Amino acid sequence: MIAVQIDDVLYNQAKMYAKAEHRTISGQIGFWALVGRTALDNPDLPIDFVRDLLIADAEDLSLATPFIPEGKRS
Repeated sequence: MIAVQIDDVLYNQAKMYAKAEHRTISGQIGFWALVGRTALDNPDLPIDFVRDLLIADAEDLSLATPFIPEGKRS
């Protein structure tokens, strides 16, 4: 772990979002950094799409509902 100084305003925003999104403050800042880096690497994608894709990628697949095409449903 490496200590990094950040602005008080950014810290307080991260604290608020971390609580709402059930992350640690460090985890929230790390998530924001990942979203930002991924968005910079993929400038053609909307930022909301990048965020949602990263969240979906982190979800537990065992909780997902399998897709069944409409014609194949019993």
